[in-house]
Amino acid sequence: QVTVAEFGGGSVQPGGSLRLSCTTSASERVFGIYDMGWSRQAPGKEREMVARISQRGDTEYADSVKGRFTISREKSLSTVYLEMNDLKDEDTAVYFCYGDRYGRRELRTWGQGTQVIVSS
Repeated sequence: QVTVAEFGGGSVQPGGSLRLSCTTSASERVFGIYDMGWSRQAPGKEREMVARISQRGDTEYADSVKGRFTISREKSLSTVYLEMNDLKDEDTAVYFCYGDRYGRRELRTWGQGTQVIVSS
């Protein structure tokens, strides 16, 4: 069973940037069969999709982060990144990384999450 772990959360002022990393225990070959993504959950709200990247590198973003966030994957490191720019107060949440084996949601593995706080 592949595990995933998030790094890079923290506190930042509005307009600032953060880069989240999601490392997996998968080999490069196994990592290649996973669609990867980031979701977030703010206090009192449901978890929502932020960005995802397919095995082929196709990306999809929530409307709220388009133009500000960029998801990427580095197969040699079995790692996914989320570059977050122009952060807003409403981006404050716990950010979770996940991996979908063969792109199947029912085979999803979640990380433990990393806190992002945007506040002046």
